[in-house]
Parts: sequence; structure tokens; C-alpha cells
Amino acid sequence: MYLRTTQRKNKNGTTVRYVQLAHNRRVDGTTQAEVLHNFGREDRLDTDGLRRLVASINRYLGEDGADAAASAAGGGLEVTGSRPLGAVWLLEGLWRHLEIDSALARILGARRFRTDVERVLFALVANRAIAPASKLSAAEWAGRDAVIPGLQAMDEDQAYRAMDLLVEADAQAEVQEAVFFAVANLLNLEVDLLFFDTTNTYFERDEPDAGETPFRTYGKSKDHRDDLPQITIGLAVTKEGVPVRCWVWPGGTSDQAILPQVKDDMRDWKLGRVITVVDRGFSCADNLAYLTRAGGHHIAGMRMRDGGDLAEAALARQGRYQQVRDNLRVKEVKLDQAPGRRFVICHNPAQEERDRHHREEAIKRIEAELERIRAQRERDAKRATTPKARERAEAAHVRAECALIEHPTLKRWLRTSKNGRLAIDRAKVKAEERLDGKYLLTSSDPHLSAEEIAVGYKALLEAERGFRDLKTVLELRPVFHRLEHRIRAHVLLCWLALLLIRVAERRTGQTWNRISTQLGRVHEVTLTGDAGQITQTTPLTPEQAALYRDCGIKPPPRITAADPS
Repeated sequence: MYLRTTQRKNKNGTTVRYVQLAHNRRVDGTTQAEVLHNFGREDRLDTDGLRRLVASINRYLGEDGADAAASAAGGGLEVTGSRPLGAVWLLEGLWRHLEIDSALARILGARRFRTDVERVLFALVANRAIAPASKLSAAEWAGRDAVIPGLQAMDEDQAYRAMDLLVEADAQAEVQEAVFFAVANLLNLEVDLLFFDTTNTYFERDEPDAGETPFRTYGKSKDHRDDLPQITIGLAVTKEGVPVRCWVWPGGTSDQAILPQVKDDMRDWKLGRVITVVDRGFSCADNLAYLTRAGGHHIAGMRMRDGGDLAEAALARQGRYQQVRDNLRVKEVKLDQAPGRRFVICHNPAQEERDRHHREEAIKRIEAELERIRAQRERDAKRATTPKARERAEAAHVRAECALIEHPTLKRWLRTSKNGRLAIDRAKVKAEERLDGKYLLTSSDPHLSAEEIAVGYKALLEAERGFRDLKTVLELRPVFHRLEHRIRAHVLLCWLALLLIRVAERRTGQTWNRISTQLGRVHEVTLTGDAGQITQTTPLTPEQAALYRDCGIKPPPRITAADPS
């Protein structure tokens, strides 16, 4: 295949040349030229088109000179930058739509800073939602790896300064209150039912904080890391899963001591009729009494195995279950010894089957292990011929029994018999059978039905889902801060990120992972050439456009900047 030229003479005597793309074919033993494409007259030839063809062929072959040819073909225009924009643009739209920027502006007041604090805080929140990293890495990400509208670059010191301003003088409570009412009004949230729960996050260090009131200290960890210092985090969410407030306490703070502060903080917002839903860890009498002060109400889970006389009396009452859903039946009972309180027993048939199966498997394991220890003890008794040998054998048997009775799941079914040997506690097994698939709720609200109490309590899973996303999607830990106010600011940034992604999920009906993956493919591309510089975004796919539309956010413009030389 080659380029060739042909010519012909005009009537006026001039000669015209034509350029063609041709290749040779053998026909009946002779070679003939076959024209594949006519490029036209040589004096009217599209030379730029030929250069682009040459550049395309060179790129395919990997030959040198391809970039130069492409540059010449494009008039010197080349790509000088490309950064993802789509996910940040969505978060930016939600940030402004929920009036978080206005709330921060009111709190920061008329103070002037050399850095736009609101933009830096948004960059930290966006980084936590899209590519969680340390504050140093987040500063680099915001300046080089992502497009943050209104912020060209930032450094680590600016990030820390913005975090300090966020939590100074109790500003964090003002931020959360302002954001909450903006979110509640814009999203039309039902805030008469608020769910509250706590979790822990630990620090990769050996020693707790020093001083009389340490912040990072040891306690009972819900992550099963009692060996590491920790803090306690509280989260209040609506039944739609939208987080409305978060709290941070020193590690080891008991759940029983937390609820009065939560109640008082929420009362300051003057929400009207609010029913607080809490788990079994908060259901002591003092906490429940505190929740009913000033006209408040509660729905609380109760401990059944060690819940005291009230739980035992409620479970002993007879009554007929009401079918609520395929996997849920409810029965309300009233107790004379607890006036003003309602008790609802919930029964899940599927969970009952699972509980029975797990218990039977545990009993089988215990029986097999006890039989093994008994058989081994008999064999060793026959083999041991000296007192020292019998002593060593018995010590081994005791160690095996100790390992069994200290097992985290099996020990509950064991008891020590009169002869000092381990045995299965059959009375405990029988008592547990009547609790299979059941849980007990109590409420102070006289207007809720038993079904509403049960369904409302099940929605408490939204708070647990929020904690799960804080620790996985947003990577709350590892926490790289050591000062208390920086730790509080870090948790608050994670809460703001959780708020934004929850709103995006609620409006689109898709997970944040899917949303960020799709919108992460929208880039802002910078082209530089002899005529100047232009910045534009890549075209949106139908799915990407639908995500912006569902969230009520205008998509980014095709041309975001133009700078002619």
C-alpha cells in the first residue's frame, strides 16, 4: 500500500496532479495498481488529515514521532491535565443544597482568614467520602488528584487550622444543629422517631492518655479490642437512616451515663414530640425515667435473661400473638407493678429456628468434648503407675476443662457438679428454649400500637448501619490524631461525610459505592495549545446524568474554563 500521484492536462495547458492511496494486485499473472482512496487535487490536499492518519498509524505501531505528528495535526493542542470531578461535584451540590456552607459561614462570623476555611472543610469531607486518607494525604489529594470547586490547593497546616475552628467554642454543636434543621426541612424528614446507639473506635498505641481526665483510655470495646485505648462515639439517626447528630466521649464511658446528655442536647433543639429509640444497653430504670421527662417518650429493648422481675413477669403473662409480618409476631402485656409503661414481646419464627439450631450444635460440641475428657481420664488412670504420672495426667485434664469453661460461647451451658466435674446445665438449656426467637420491648408512648413499637425498634439497625459505614466506607480509623479537639473534629468530618452519602443514597436508591464509581469516571480535562488553554469535562453517560438528576444537582458544564493566549 502506497501513495501515488497522477496528472492530467487542462484545455488551457496547465497540469493538475492528484494524490491517491493505492496498492498492487496480481490479476492473471500481471500486477495492476488498484486505487483504494482518492485524496483529491494536490493543490487542495488536506495535509492535516494526512498528518492525523500518519500519527494514528505511528501510535498503533509505537513508533517515535507519533506525539510530534499528533501535536502538528492538532495545531499544538495537547492534554496537560486530567482530574476526576464527578463525585466531588455531586457532594459539592449536596453540600450547598443542605446549606452546610451557610451554616459554617454563620458560625465563623465576620472573621477573615487567609484561607477559605469553608472550602478546606469541604475538601476534607469530600476526601473522607471518596478517598479516605490522612490530613497530609488529603491536602495533596485536594490539590493534585481531584477538582475542588473554589480551592486550587491546600496544605496540611490549613487542614488542621480549619479543623480547630470547626470545634472551637462548642461550634460543633451549632454546626450540627444548623445542618440538622436544613436537612429536615429540605428532605421533609420525619424526626418524631430518633434512634440512638454508641460504638467505639480504638487507637493503635499501647498507653492511654495521661492526666486526671484522659480522653483516649481503656474500656469495654464493642470491636473486641479491650487491649487498646479507645473513645466512645454516639450517633442519632432518623428512621430513613439520615444521621442528625453525633457525640464523642472518653473511652470507657458507660452507656448508662451517656443518655442524659443526649436527651438534654436534643431537647435544646426544641423538636416537639420526639420518641427516642435505644438498645438494651440503655434500658436501666434511671435512663428510661429521664427520657420521659418534659413530655418525652421512648422505645427501648429490655434484657430478658437478666432483666429482673419486670422481664420475668412480662414473659410469664399469657396472651395471643398478633401477626405483623411474615417473620414477626407481637404480643402486648401490661404489668401492674409498672404503671405507665407498656411491654411488647416480639417473636421471630425464623430466628427461633436459628437459635435452636445454634444451641443444639453447641450442646453437641460440649458433649463430645466432655466425653473425650472422660475417656482420656480413664485411659490415663490405667496407664499411670506412679503418683507423679497421675498428677501430670490430672493436670492435663483440668486444663482441658478450664479451656472449655472459659470458651466465650460454650461456657454458658456448663455447670460444676458436686464431684467437681463439668456437666451440662440442663435447667439453663430448658430455660433458654422459651426465649428462642423472642425479644422484649418497653415503651412509654400510649399512642403507638404494638406493631409500631416493634417496627420502630427494628429500624434501630439504621444506627448500626451508620457505624458500619463510618468504619468501612469512610474509614473512621485508623485515627492519626492525638489531641482531643483534633479527634473530635475528625469524627465530625466523618459525620458530615456520612450525612452527604446518606442523602445521595436516599435520593438515587443506589449505594454510595456505585454512585462514586460511576461519577468517578467524569473527568475535568485541560487542553493547552498555541491558541491558549481550555478546560472541559468529559461527556456524561445516561446513568451519570440520571444520578445528578435524581439528586437535584445540575451536572458540571462542558466548558469550565477558557484562557486564550
